[in-house]
Amino acid sequence: MGVLSDLRVPVFSAGGRQEIDPATCELAVGGMALAARFSLAQIKSWPLTAADTRLTSVSGFSVRALWQGAAWAEFLRQVEPEPAASHATFISAGGGYQTTVSLADLAHPRVLLCYSVNNLPLEPLYGGPLRMFIPHLWGYKSAKWLARIEFGDRMQGGYWEDRGYPREAAIQPGSTLDINTRQRRKIAGGEVTEF
Repeated sequence: MGVLSDLRVPVFSAGGRQEIDPATCELAVGGMALAARFSLAQIKSWPLTAADTRLTSVSGFSVRALWQGAAWAEFLRQVEPEPAASHATFISAGGGYQTTVSLADLAHPRVLLCYSVNNLPLEPLYGGPLRMFIPHLWGYKSAKWLARIEFGDRMQGGYWEDRGYPREAAIQPGSTLDINTRQRRKIAGGEVTEF
């Protein structure tokens, strides 16, 4: 168990739920960057970054936790994308889910390769052992069960994007259910920092 289960955060497994052994978990990198493979242990050896912030779902909820992992900026130092690269595509284990985010959006300081929440391993139900965490975009951009990152020079479709969801996925003004308090709250758009 962990904080996300304790809070009864809704579970989504678009593209198929994956069971990945942390001991054999690998992240492959390709496209317009140095081809590489990193074990979860290698990723954990990079400086730990923590973000006390929210993951906000387009389906109408938001959850605050202490998300922990490797900063995106640290990951970029490891893989050295080509100058012409402008986007990264995140592909889940099994290949059933993918989504693309611009490198400009990924430059946000709280973007993580997340493997821990509130000092406990990221639960498999919520994308463990490794997922993306992108707090200023709708949650469908924070790909779960992360297995591969491909750098490219254009925006692509994805699991939800090909079903009509916006490719840019900027969080829009409106309201959301704060999972932590079970209260409906207004949000201004962008990263949810109001509560």
